Amino acid sequence: MKPKIIKTKAEYEAATAEIERLWGAEANTSDGDMLELLMLIVEDYETRNSVAIDADPVSLLKAHMEATGRTQSDLAELIGSASRASEILNRKRSLTKEHIFKINTKWKMPANLLIAPYELEVA
Repeated sequence: MKPKIIKTKAEYEAATAEIERLWGAEANTSDGDMLELLMLIVEDYETRNSVAIDADPVSLLKAHMEATGRTQSDLAELIGSASRASEILNRKRSLTKEHIFKINTKWKMPANLLIAPYELEVA
């Protein structure tokens, strides 16, 4: 698939299908670069067309981390606490405004994807 600005629902569906095919591609490879580019193009289309994303913030954060080659340790460094990063990724603690701000500004993940309420695991 040759990447281009998505203008139609059919182009959107083709791009998301290609993302699924490329999912898990190693970062800094041609497939990994294509995956990252397609994700940006799809994000642009979704922003322009208000396509609802049916996933909670933790799932989206994990997908973003995987797609960009980041680890739980990277999240811990970003938010300043290894235990908080673990609690967030294991749904024991919610993302705070400060966490969302850091993830948005440093990792360029759209804040609107991180602000939705989600269920925490019962201890």
